[in-house]
Amino acid sequence: MYKWIERICVKNSAEKRKIMNIRQQQEQHEHQYLSCYASFSDKSKGRDRQETPCDMRTIYQRDRDRIIHCKAFRRLKHKTQVFLAPTGDHYRTRLTHTLEVSQIARSISRALRLNEDLTEAIALAHDLGHTPFGHAGERTLSEVCPLGFTHSMQSIRVVEVLEKDGKGLNLTWEVRDGIKNHRTSGNPSTLEGKIVRLSDKLAHINHDIDDAIRAKIFSEKDIPKKFTDILGNSTKTRLNTLINDIVTNSLEKNDIVMSDEVGKAMKELREFMFGSLYMNYTAKIEEKKAYKLIKELYIYYMDNIEQLPLNYKKLMNEKKEVPERVVCDYIAGMSDQYCVAKFEEIFVPNSWKT
Repeated sequence: MYKWIERICVKNSAEKRKIMNIRQQQEQHEHQYLSCYASFSDKSKGRDRQETPCDMRTIYQRDRDRIIHCKAFRRLKHKTQVFLAPTGDHYRTRLTHTLEVSQIARSISRALRLNEDLTEAIALAHDLGHTPFGHAGERTLSEVCPLGFTHSMQSIRVVEVLEKDGKGLNLTWEVRDGIKNHRTSGNPSTLEGKIVRLSDKLAHINHDIDDAIRAKIFSEKDIPKKFTDILGNSTKTRLNTLINDIVTNSLEKNDIVMSDEVGKAMKELREFMFGSLYMNYTAKIEEKKAYKLIKELYIYYMDNIEQLPLNYKKLMNEKKEVPERVVCDYIAGMSDQYCVAKFEEIFVPNSWKT
């Protein structure tokens, strides 16, 4: 009798799955498997513009796909991470940084049974608004633009305003919240966003150490022993220590946290990196040139608004955006190479060009 009842239950379950499409089956699986603290796809706060749901992909999977296929994502491969125009092939770019953040964040999210698709979407989009020449470009635009400039808010402008000829990507509220709050001062509303915020730091510290060693700015032995004793003495062991610590201390909690010992060691290692790399003369020797280049481009386009591409002029004419913000939009969207090329086109006489 019990076997007969079991067969009926299995049959009913199979019939129910036939009625549900693939997306709905995935949403059901999330409720069965994910932590109660996860952001469930069918509970999203949604998009600014309503859309017909996809039959196959959840709402966060669609966001991830839109981000990967957008123009701003592709431009990241030609944007500086730390070293301006490094001569080697193996230095990180803004794109490889983004991919490493995504990998770290997904590993943590999966281990905690949170929404890996939401985590991945936030991670892939968190730096879409970054300027050419890394944080040097960001500091320059922040200084010259009276409205201010931060790459996190520019990333939001990219996905809400600039992509798809002014229509934006129409991403979910949760993804945009994670992008907006990925900086140290941010406070993401979801655990997935908190994971990306922390993973960004983990990636920065470890791949920047790797690049600094490659550039012979310092060696692994130069890292103070008080950090390596706790975190490890290689990129692999440090990442393993940090990821395991986050997962162990965040399991079954409505927060993403680290142990006091490992958290303190990571914070102090980051401070060591500021003194040894981020403010290092060898690493930053070209930044003054980048500052001058971006500043001159900003002044030029503010004085010659008509020289902006048509889609940027449409932002001012149709959406009533102010020139200061639109000029920042244009410059921030440039790759390193394109920025240099525009500077040469505007300021360098043709007879001087090589």
